[in-house]
Amino acid sequence: MSKESQKRQGLTLVYTGNGKGKTTSALGLALRGIGRGFKVKILQFIKSPERTYGEQIALEKLGVEMVQLGIGFTWTKTPEEHREALRKAWPKAKEAVMSGEYDLVILDELNNALAIDKFPIDDVLPYSEVIDLIENKPSHVHLVITGRSAKQEIKELADLVSVIEPEKHYYNEGIPAVKGIEF
Repeated sequence: MSKESQKRQGLTLVYTGNGKGKTTSALGLALRGIGRGFKVKILQFIKSPERTYGEQIALEKLGVEMVQLGIGFTWTKTPEEHREALRKAWPKAKEAVMSGEYDLVILDELNNALAIDKFPIDDVLPYSEVIDLIENKPSHVHLVITGRSAKQEIKELADLVSVIEPEKHYYNEGIPAVKGIEF
C-alpha cells in the first residue's frame, strides 16, 4: 500500500453489459494505476489457467499478478467442477481485497459467476458476502467488478457503473476470436 493510498477514498467501479470491452476497460485502469504507483491485483473468475492470455503476459512484465481462478465457460465442464473452482476462488478474492495490500483489485467476470443459474452457486460464492465485501472493503482500495448481468444491488453500491452494449460485432459475420484482440 502506498502512502498516498492511505489518504485516498477507494471507489467501486462496475463494467457490465453484453458488449465487448469490460475486461479491457478494467485493464486500462490497471495500467493507469500502475503508472501512478498503485499496487494492482487481478483475479479472473471464469477464465482458465490452462490457456494463455496476451494481457497476462504483458502485465507479468510489469510485475502485476493476474490469476485465472476459473475453468472456462460453464458449458465446458460439469457443474461440480465449476462449483469447486468458485469455492476456491472466492476466498482468494476476499483476501486480496480485504488485505489492504493492494490499491486496485479487479474481480474480472465476477458478475458472470454471480449470474450462473444452471446450477446452485450461493453456497460456494455467497452473494451476501460479495455485498459485504463491497460495503466493508478497506477505505483506500479501489475495487473493479466486471462481467455481464451485474446484479442491481451491486450497481447501486458502485460509485460508477458503465454498461457496454454492442452495436456491431465481427462475431456476427463469422469471424472467430482474434489473437491479440480477444486473448
